[in-house]
This record gives sequence, C-alpha cells and structure tokens, in this order.
Amino acid sequence: MSAFEERPPYGSYAQIMGTFASLLATAGALGRLLDRDPQCQTSLDFAVLAAASFKAARTLSHDEVTSFIRQPFVRGHAHSGGEEPVSGGMEQAIGELVTCTRCIGTWAAAGLASTQILAPRFGRLLTWSLGAAAVNDFLQAGFAALSARANEVKAS
Repeated sequence: MSAFEERPPYGSYAQIMGTFASLLATAGALGRLLDRDPQCQTSLDFAVLAAASFKAARTLSHDEVTSFIRQPFVRGHAHSGGEEPVSGGMEQAIGELVTCTRCIGTWAAAGLASTQILAPRFGRLLTWSLGAAAVNDFLQAGFAALSARANEVKAS
C-alpha cells in the first residue's frame, strides 16, 4: 500500500477539530466572563477580518518567514509554500493544516476574531494591519500586471 493509499489520520483530524472547538469555546467563555460583546461588529469589520484572514493564511502557509512553523510537518525543506505534508499521524494532520490556505485560514479567522473580543485594542490593530497588508498584496499584484501589460504594448 503506497503513502497515497494509506488511510488518512482521522483520529488526528478529530483531535485537531476538538482543539479548534475547545479554543473557540474558551474564547467565547472568556469573552462572556469579561463582559465583552462580540455583536458590536460591523460589515466593515467583517470585510477587514476577511482580508486579514486571507493575509494571515497566505503568510502562514507560504512565506519564508513562517517556514519554521511548517518545517517539522513537511517533506524536505520548507521554503516558500507548496510543500507536501509528511505521512502518518498527527504530523501529517498538522502538515495538511499548515500547508493549506483554506484550512489555516479558518484558524486565523477564529484567532483574529477572538483577539478582537479578548484584547480589543490589540485585536483591532492586528486585524487592520493584516487587512491592509492583504490590500497591499492585491495592489502590488495589480500594479505589476498593469506594468507588464504596458511594457508589452510599448514593445509591440
């Protein structure tokens, strides 16, 4: 049986999901204990949280600066994203989590939303900083694409 035919580590997936649910429940309970109201969020807050979650997920799963997080859970050398998770058990499950932007994005969104409730000033600063960085990424990519297109037109 090859590595691709092996049974996925369902027990490890369940532990990860249990941890996620426990941390989210703990954040909710602490928010209630501290009398913080998460319902005061606006549509703009949601949009910024979405952009910040996108940026955090891309940074965690692809950037060199966060390769130390991925390294223990991927084959070969973690460098600039696209790594393959190791095979077997919890290491595989965590490897799948930290190399998947959608997967780690869920954790990033929950973490950012929790910081906004538990430490509102820090949470807002962190979320808006990451949100602005996400917009910056799109603007930089758009500028590069327009510049490349202008150079193509100029060359022809």
